[in-house]
Amino acid sequence: MNISNTLNLSGLLYEESNDEDKRKILYEFVTNGVLLNVIGILGIFGNIISMIILSRPQMKSSINYLLIGLARCDTVLIITSVLLFGIPAIFKYTGYLFIYYFKVYPHLVRVIYPLALIAQTVSVYLTLTVTLERFVAVCHPLQARSMCTYGRARLYVILIIVFSTLYNLPRFWEVQLVELTYDSKYNTTLYEVSMTQLRDNPVYISIYIHWLYLIFIYFLPFTSLAVLNAAIYQQVRRANQERQRLSRQQKKEIGLATMLLCVVVVFFLCNILALVNNVLEAFYGSPLDQVVRTSDMLITINSSVNFIIYVIFGEKFKRLFLKLFCSRGWMGVGGRDSPDANTHDDSVVSNGDGRNYSLRNSHMYHLHRTGTTVVRNGSTTSGNSNSMHCSTRIPRAPSPGPCVYYPARPICGSEWENENTTTTSLNKL
Repeated sequence: MNISNTLNLSGLLYEESNDEDKRKILYEFVTNGVLLNVIGILGIFGNIISMIILSRPQMKSSINYLLIGLARCDTVLIITSVLLFGIPAIFKYTGYLFIYYFKVYPHLVRVIYPLALIAQTVSVYLTLTVTLERFVAVCHPLQARSMCTYGRARLYVILIIVFSTLYNLPRFWEVQLVELTYDSKYNTTLYEVSMTQLRDNPVYISIYIHWLYLIFIYFLPFTSLAVLNAAIYQQVRRANQERQRLSRQQKKEIGLATMLLCVVVVFFLCNILALVNNVLEAFYGSPLDQVVRTSDMLITINSSVNFIIYVIFGEKFKRLFLKLFCSRGWMGVGGRDSPDANTHDDSVVSNGDGRNYSLRNSHMYHLHRTGTTVVRNGSTTSGNSNSMHCSTRIPRAPSPGPCVYYPARPICGSEWENENTTTTSLNKL
């Protein structure tokens, strides 16, 4: 993310510019004013949904805690990108949002500018931590149980936030507020943002802005990501060739590693242009303005698309998403959830002696001493049996059409003997 080229707010409007500046302003309006804002808003909703799903009790794990932190960080990064790049681009092309451009933005940028860089740093190192966690789980499964824990994941997130804040602390002293003039039309004082003496210091620019930024934000994490993901990819390929021999847990780890490989690939594709821009700025002067605007948009895209990757490659994530947000019950209308969206745990069965049993793949039964009540697919029959209470369920196949409930047939004769046989076999459980 190259924010230094956006700090000066005293640029001309589209109508007042020459042909070359008009092309630049139009390109900035399309990439940042339209695409960045639209993608950013959709990305915020996607990240919020991701946080809701990943924070569900059945999704609790170390890797999901890291992904929740990444979603929160990406949300902050999207908001700062919209405020820094998206809204100013609209003003430059249309002339709207005058008060925001010359009044609100100059006051916000002193906080938003360093906050955006902190969020970017957290995002980079959380992505690296997620990759490292998957590397241990896939390539060193014996050590994963002790190293990939929920408590360690929380510690990693806290350490990354502290490191990112301390590293970007000088950014708070790079910009300052300058009063321009008093505008009688809007009856307000106009401001702009300018760089401080610290930001103009050649030594500071060379060491901190260029070299340290390239090392800690790009070279170190990018190299580590490349090495770790190459090892994960080799292990995934080897596992897919021997998939019949893998246990259920190993298949789950390989599937999760494949999904996170896609996250890292998107991260590389969306951040490589920003790396090129910073290298060009460090060694050859400022890069092309259009290239900078494109890289800002790509970074926002990277912070917005993880939700789509989770839905495509995460089977459990997709089931929970359908259950929570696409079922009729969530819309406030009664009805059964989609069978494909069921994520229930095992049923709990009590036999009256205080002990609980977990049973699977059975119908619903309620048996009492004075009579037998068999609840099966909505129908009820009564009879005599021993004392017992049993509550279990099995997944049902998707219905090809609307559900039709038929009345139960009376049970008599040999059918009643079959029911007693079923009850006896259940008592033996």
